[in-house]
Amino acid sequence: MNDGEQITLLLQRLHNGDRNAESELLSTVYAHLHKMAERQFRSERRGHTLQPTALLSELYLRVIRDTTIDWQSRGHFYSIAAGTIRRILVDYARAANAIRRPSPCKRVQLDDVVIYSRDRSQDILMLDEALNKLKSWDARQAKVVELRFFGGFSVEEIAASLGIAQRTVKRDWALARAWLSTILNGAKDNSA
Repeated sequence: MNDGEQITLLLQRLHNGDRNAESELLSTVYAHLHKMAERQFRSERRGHTLQPTALLSELYLRVIRDTTIDWQSRGHFYSIAAGTIRRILVDYARAANAIRRPSPCKRVQLDDVVIYSRDRSQDILMLDEALNKLKSWDARQAKVVELRFFGGFSVEEIAASLGIAQRTVKRDWALARAWLSTILNGAKDNSA
């Protein structure tokens, strides 16, 4: 049985109420989830209040413990995990933003927005708002961005998860990235 089949089977067992499947699933997916979480904190200072392990704990409470999700596959699981990581980071950014006023406006580097930092909390909130706008315009492109940024998925993994061709993922990624850069930097320029 390959990794994808094993995870799918464990998810189905978990959905059917088998609590033993929870610990088996966690041990199977932990390394990949931790890698997803670490990606969000690449440039954050040590000792920050939100660490990859804390992000994983929150993810665990929101996703693995949720018995209402009708799991379809390994890809579905990691897609839900990426979306949940996005929501957790947005929640932390909102909390950080409520504590202090945002720093002076500067150009937004799209690749840097998704590396969580209190200093970038305003950027994460702007990205979330822009992704919500993109989702209303093109839900698939928004999902490609979410999987790429918050899940750290490769083009191949996104294609498999969404059931589309790799060239479609590349096209959606290029279009969404250009659109988001325009929106994010336009918002920064207008607020200056």
